[in-house]
Amino acid sequence: MVQQERARVTRERIMIGAADVIRRSGYANATLGEIGDAAGVTKGALYFHFQSKEDIARALVEEQHRITREAAAEILASGGTPVEMMMRLCMDLASRLVDDPIVRAGIRLTTDTSTFETPLQDPYRDWMATFAELAQRAAEQGETTGRIPADKLAQFIIPAFTGVQLVSETFTSRKDLPARVLEMWQILLTAIIPAEHLEASLASAEAIFTARPRLRRRR
Repeated sequence: MVQQERARVTRERIMIGAADVIRRSGYANATLGEIGDAAGVTKGALYFHFQSKEDIARALVEEQHRITREAAAEILASGGTPVEMMMRLCMDLASRLVDDPIVRAGIRLTTDTSTFETPLQDPYRDWMATFAELAQRAAEQGETTGRIPADKLAQFIIPAFTGVQLVSETFTSRKDLPARVLEMWQILLTAIIPAEHLEASLASAEAIFTARPRLRRRR
């Protein structure tokens, strides 16, 4: 049991070290030697857990996907209107992109099409499917006008969020990401919410994106 815990801790140290190196140097320029040094582990320990840099990258993406998927499940189970849940999902991911090195690295590796021979599509598909379902419920419940089909709305929101977080990374290392995502949603709400409900929806967005959520610690 002690040995298993030691192995788990070492593996996590390697992944956090890799996340730091990728943040500073990018995936293409990162080396296993740099990752081992950042993690404070020997070359033997690194190769015990990962055979290549791509293995580490895939592990980072898988862990990021697990973290965000579990967080999303909690948000979806906690109640609220469909549009509120979409905004809370965006805020949760924005906060993790600011505070969680594993999520930052996983998202960077996912959005960089040069990381893997075949670009990863599953994370995008999962998010677009979730948002399409929520958008459909919002239209059926009269929360939105329904003029924009649910699938098209989802296919806009996810790429829009991706673009916003990349621009935020470029200009401020994502320090202003929640504020930028709030601006994105203020524009979206103005386009999709019935006029008589717009003021309340904008107030809800302001509350969601100015309150930093308490992020559950990773296992």
